[in-house]
Amino acid sequence: MTASTDQIRSHFPALTREVAGHSMAFFDGPGGTQVPTAVAEAVSDYLLYHNANTHWEYVTSRETDEALANARQALADFLNAPADEVVFGANMTTLTFHLARALGWEWGPEDALLVTALDHRANVDPWKTLARETGIQVRMVEMDRESGDLDWEDFETKLDDDVVLVACCGASNALGTVVDLDRVSRLSRGVGAEIFIDAVHSAPHQLPDVQALDCDFLACSPYKFYGPHLGVLWGRRQILDDRAVPRVAPASDEMPERLETGTLNHEGIVGAGAAVDFLAGLSGGEGSRRARLETTYAALHERGRALGIRMIDGLSGIGGVRIYGPPADGARTPTVGFTIAGVDPARAAAHLSDALGVFVSHGDFYASTVVDRLGLSDHGGLIRAGAACYTNEEEVDRLLTGVAELAG
Repeated sequence: MTASTDQIRSHFPALTREVAGHSMAFFDGPGGTQVPTAVAEAVSDYLLYHNANTHWEYVTSRETDEALANARQALADFLNAPADEVVFGANMTTLTFHLARALGWEWGPEDALLVTALDHRANVDPWKTLARETGIQVRMVEMDRESGDLDWEDFETKLDDDVVLVACCGASNALGTVVDLDRVSRLSRGVGAEIFIDAVHSAPHQLPDVQALDCDFLACSPYKFYGPHLGVLWGRRQILDDRAVPRVAPASDEMPERLETGTLNHEGIVGAGAAVDFLAGLSGGEGSRRARLETTYAALHERGRALGIRMIDGLSGIGGVRIYGPPADGARTPTVGFTIAGVDPARAAAHLSDALGVFVSHGDFYASTVVDRLGLSDHGGLIRAGAACYTNEEEVDRLLTGVAELAG
């Protein structure tokens, strides 16, 4: 049996803290989740007892090599990928800039890229920077302002034989929209384009499967699924083996290390592996790590969907509140972007925090194109509330109470 919400909450010490007599309710998960005890202990254990640099013939260096290999395998199981195709880096943004430069050395002004208005700018600006360096064309697929989805007609209009890569998110971190990646893949493969997926927001809610997605690259961030601040990139070996990459001469030219620059965040990598094992352990069952992750995600998806519907239905009943993105029963994560008439999003976030211990995000969340298209750039952006594995119904109801107070 998959762990209950109460059992899950017992793993997170942060949930025991209080503000104004209320336990802290963390709806800021789309920007970074809380960390379970097991992850913090793994990081601490590595730093206190095994801390070393890699590939040397003494005990702690060999232990570090083993720890990093184990964590890489954990992330490989998480992504359903070979371990030698899993690359670690400082964060998704840094990895995407690095990959863009490597890929761009073979592209020029006759080539084109597709990015989307729905994306976090970390999946837009690395490609725009590449355009300044190489002359490659960057075309932006627009979003449908009403549905919060991609404008699929615009997608097909801008996709032609000149397009060498389509960069698209798995889900919008601002609106919760889940993108139809099967459709992205089918259309992109039709013109022979490679596919890069930003799974930073989708990975906490939909277990990635790079084989089923038929993509070429996928990036995610363990700190969005209960791990340390870190970035992870998966790329097809047959592509990356053949591409020149920025690197120092003595560094390994073998995958995946050829894409990893300098000494890595070893403790963060160990913690990321521990986060995957924490999620797998919530299944309460046996079997492979991947099978246990699938069981966990199936249960968390249903709980998250119920919480998302509770949030959206509750917010919809409050006068002056406007919700953006898909409907409650649409293709979405349990992340809701909304505004309150006459209330600045930053003031709303401060009130919810200080009066009720409810933590929401505000602004554009680096999805600035989304906020601009919604006409909110000059109005403080959005208020964003996202449910995580530890969110419960009482917290959702407390959020709704606070929003009703502000709207009143």
